[in-house]
Amino acid sequence: MKNLLAFLTKYFHWLLFVMLEVVSLVMLFRFNSYQGSVWFSTANVVAGKFYEGYSEVESFFSLTKLNEQLTQRNMYLEKQVSEMSEQLTDLTHDSTYLHRSQLQLLDEYKLIPAKVVTNSLNKRNNLMTLDKGRADGVREDMGVACGNGVVGIVYMVSDHYSVVIPVINTQSNISVTIQRRGYFGHVQWTGGASDLAYVDDIPRHAKFRLGDNIVTSGYSSIFPAGIMVGKVLHVYNSTDGLSYRIQMKLSTDFSRLRDVCIIDDTKMQERMQLMRSAKDSLKVKE
Repeated sequence: MKNLLAFLTKYFHWLLFVMLEVVSLVMLFRFNSYQGSVWFSTANVVAGKFYEGYSEVESFFSLTKLNEQLTQRNMYLEKQVSEMSEQLTDLTHDSTYLHRSQLQLLDEYKLIPAKVVTNSLNKRNNLMTLDKGRADGVREDMGVACGNGVVGIVYMVSDHYSVVIPVINTQSNISVTIQRRGYFGHVQWTGGASDLAYVDDIPRHAKFRLGDNIVTSGYSSIFPAGIMVGKVLHVYNSTDGLSYRIQMKLSTDFSRLRDVCIIDDTKMQERMQLMRSAKDSLKVKE
């Protein structure tokens, strides 16, 4: 209390000056219409700038959730475009409409949004770490995709993290097809540029064009059919001259990858369990 009284005594004239200034300003703006309108307009401008800045900050912190929603939406739209393209091609070629493609609507799958924690690009066996794990429903052998296409396959899982073998790993082996052409192969990455990969063993009689889409075939029990993988960039002869080797431009930009979705396909798990049971049964009989 003694210190407070000493402070008030020492700075009394400054405090009195500030109080009189405040009172005079209040009287000026309250009892003079012109000055009041100027104050009102200025206050509105300042308040508007403040709320505009607050809105921008709030929007920035909501970008994470928005990116997750956009990633899922892009994957859904990609599937719809692929399915409609298949049906349109069938109709224009006068083939039966009842001959349905292997594409399934993406809403049949549970999508687990995740973020890339670590990602390597310059190794032969690149790996990727995601911030979702067993506690979030992630299991080994689940497919991983983003809004632009295929990313890779879950390799190892802990409670809160998972490791993914991306397409740009020399051990990656994903079944693909040339969209609307019906020729199948497996994606192989041989190192080097992170935006290029190859599809081998395309037959010599195959008919396709540069720029054709390469999508998942649906045969691997990992990815549903029709998810974008890349586009035909160049065509080479195989070493034995009996087939083609396609160089393709990957649709996923791994150097800027941030948001992904893990595809939880319970039907796929059922198929894989059935296959394991069948293999075990055959071993017992042997």
